[in-house]
Amino acid sequence: MSININQILANAKGKNYDLHEKHVNPRFVKTLTTIGFDNCYTRAEGQYLWDIKGRRYLDMLAGYGVFNVGRNNPEIRQALIDFMATEHPSLVQLEAPLLSGLLAEQLKQRMPNELDYVFFTNSGTECVETAIKYARCATKRTGIIYAYKAFHGLTNGSLSLNGDQTFREGFGDLLPDCIQVPFGDLEALEQALSEKNIAAFIIEPIQGKGVNIAPDNYLKQAQELCHKYGSLFIADEVQCGMGRTGKFLALEHAGDVDPDMVLLSKSLSGGYVPVGAVLTRKWIYNKVFTSMDRSVVHSSTFGQGSLAMVAGLATLDYLDEHQLMQNATATGNYLGQQLTKLKDSYEFIKDIRWRGLMLAIEFGAPRSFKLRAAWTLAHKLNKSLFPQAITIPLLQDHHILTQVAGHNVDVIKLIPPLVINKTDVDYFIASFKTVMDSLHQFPGPCWEVISRIGKTVFPNTPQITPSTPSEDII
Repeated sequence: MSININQILANAKGKNYDLHEKHVNPRFVKTLTTIGFDNCYTRAEGQYLWDIKGRRYLDMLAGYGVFNVGRNNPEIRQALIDFMATEHPSLVQLEAPLLSGLLAEQLKQRMPNELDYVFFTNSGTECVETAIKYARCATKRTGIIYAYKAFHGLTNGSLSLNGDQTFREGFGDLLPDCIQVPFGDLEALEQALSEKNIAAFIIEPIQGKGVNIAPDNYLKQAQELCHKYGSLFIADEVQCGMGRTGKFLALEHAGDVDPDMVLLSKSLSGGYVPVGAVLTRKWIYNKVFTSMDRSVVHSSTFGQGSLAMVAGLATLDYLDEHQLMQNATATGNYLGQQLTKLKDSYEFIKDIRWRGLMLAIEFGAPRSFKLRAAWTLAHKLNKSLFPQAITIPLLQDHHILTQVAGHNVDVIKLIPPLVINKTDVDYFIASFKTVMDSLHQFPGPCWEVISRIGKTVFPNTPQITPSTPSEDII
């Protein structure tokens, strides 16, 4: 008798957090409960989620960028169903799988330059691990340069290239010869490259942590410096690629850039089957796979799984057929422009930046004395606390899912599915304005959110109240 998944889901409905508390990650459960993000979602479609009570939510997070084509995309699901009905073999291992060849061909056609071979992985961090190995093997150097605030994954090699110390703490010595430089600083990059022991520079054209967009000409000049000093230039497009910025690669906004490797994952899966891809030059491949004996010197058991390849092919087709890159440009510009119009009305808004549907709302210290005192005290409680005063009411009061864009940043990141429309944007803007109106009232509901979290997480710290002395916190 086959498993009845519908019955299992019905019997366990609403037990999400109890099960995770007991069996998976109780610390994360406490975090979600503390900030009021402990919803039980039971249905998803496109840019929307529904909770156990039937309430609909606008998803502006897209599973950290996995669902570019929308959640539970019916066309990709049908492609997977149709494929499974063929009983086509998968993971024979001692063969050259048809589907991975087809997907590699499709990906190469979408590159801005000539990249020759594709290695398939299961995730973005595996792409980075592959790139590290390829770069060191091809150049016979060990050094890898990465940027401050970079995020390239959390496996051991990728963690060595993580520009946020919070993720690195507690895991001991990481890979040697990994060098951090400021994002966008060509002088610092050249100084590091000039030692001529650098295998590669790996960079996100738009950093996921903070939505920091590379300055004009930075990527092109960085690539030229890499080639000048015999180092590889690696573009990590795991989150910002696959059409999110209005072009297939975010790198393309920088003009004629010539990467040695491009890394893709997340939304290549269509949200169904994990997959990643490393595209690289022929000469790099030849340095790694030097003989028949070394033809599988780097490999992955599930990397060319047939279901993952079908999901990738269907996703590329959907992006093209439904013109999602064009929608990312048009809808992203509309959202960015509407947010920009609010800057003069709200003291806390410092900056709005975007490429397509990858947007940042950055907050800064306000001008008025009372609000500036509240801002300062909130940051004394915790440097990551303030944006929660926006994300929490957006979720609880307006049913919009958003995310703080990293540790110790006052940035909310918006990376919705590329299928969102003008109606969704208008709803977000109206909801955001309501939250900002509340935030600019002190005391007020949003500050009560911060105070409540502060009492829970930092019980020995002075709380935010209108009577809090302000002379020592300005």
